[in-house]
Amino acid sequence: MAAIPPPGIYVPVPTFFVGKQAADYNAVAAPLDIDAQIAHSLYLARAGIKGLVILGSTGEAVHLTNKERFEVLAGVRQAFEKEGFRDYPILAGTATQIIGEAVEQLKSAKEAGSQWGMCLAPGFFAGASTQEGIIRWFTAVADQSPIPILISGSSPVLMGRLGRYHYPGVSNNVKITPSTFVTLSKHANIVGCKLSHGDISVHAQVASNPEIDHDSFRTFTGLGQQLLPVVAVGGAGAIDGCAGFFPKTVVRLYELSVKNQLTEEEARERRRLQFKISSIEELVAKFGTVGIKEAISRLRGFGERDGTRLPLHGGIPGGDAEWANWKGLADSVQEEEDRL
Repeated sequence: MAAIPPPGIYVPVPTFFVGKQAADYNAVAAPLDIDAQIAHSLYLARAGIKGLVILGSTGEAVHLTNKERFEVLAGVRQAFEKEGFRDYPILAGTATQIIGEAVEQLKSAKEAGSQWGMCLAPGFFAGASTQEGIIRWFTAVADQSPIPILISGSSPVLMGRLGRYHYPGVSNNVKITPSTFVTLSKHANIVGCKLSHGDISVHAQVASNPEIDHDSFRTFTGLGQQLLPVVAVGGAGAIDGCAGFFPKTVVRLYELSVKNQLTEEEARERRRLQFKISSIEELVAKFGTVGIKEAISRLRGFGERDGTRLPLHGGIPGGDAEWANWKGLADSVQEEEDRL
């Protein structure tokens, strides 16, 4: 049986680039900031985060060359080993819809020290794709991958008679049905999925499905704002953006969510934490990778607010004025972080 990632809270980390103030800044292709990458990764590991997703959509994977991908993955792995975090879980994203190139990226990820890969559903021809085609695509990648993979994809969120799918800018509205997850879960080298949408019913149809062996296939939500209900229907945890800047708070909510018997005080704490995390997650929902980087820089001091690559440019629109709209909420969550 292939190794499966342990349950818990993972962070889809951004890839850090030098900002405009750096001497080697290049407006066309800002250089990697490996030092910031390592510092942030170690901070998360020390805060109780179970593992990292590196070079996913949040990590601007499509903006990196394969050589740069290896540098990021290997740099973080070497730092973990040096600092005593042996075998710390790393899930390496892929950023291509070419099966052969996805396999090459997974081979490189293994060489760099990653235990798992995370493959985004191919969405360029989403309108013409069939579930059988998606099954064959993931099967072809998994057959050749030297490390087990997880599926990062969308499922339908029904709104009236219209279908809406998470992350249209990345997955192009590609649809993966619960039955397709059931089929793919039976592949020996496919060990889980990340569902980044708000439909708890769909999470339940995967995470609670009796046709899936949940000891060999784990279901993670991509949204900490629904961590408690997802865990209640069998989810293994979250791969959550705001855990990149409020790690202890999200980890604490997970611990309370998986606990079977709570005191009245713990039950109140769990509701309070879920409310605050759900609220601050709106920053991520509104600004995506740019918002995550902004928060990490402002709240934790890692990286530059403008440390992105084109076509992403600068920090959140509105700068200080926009951040002021979120400061009160961020301060409220920070109180929880300080307490923990």
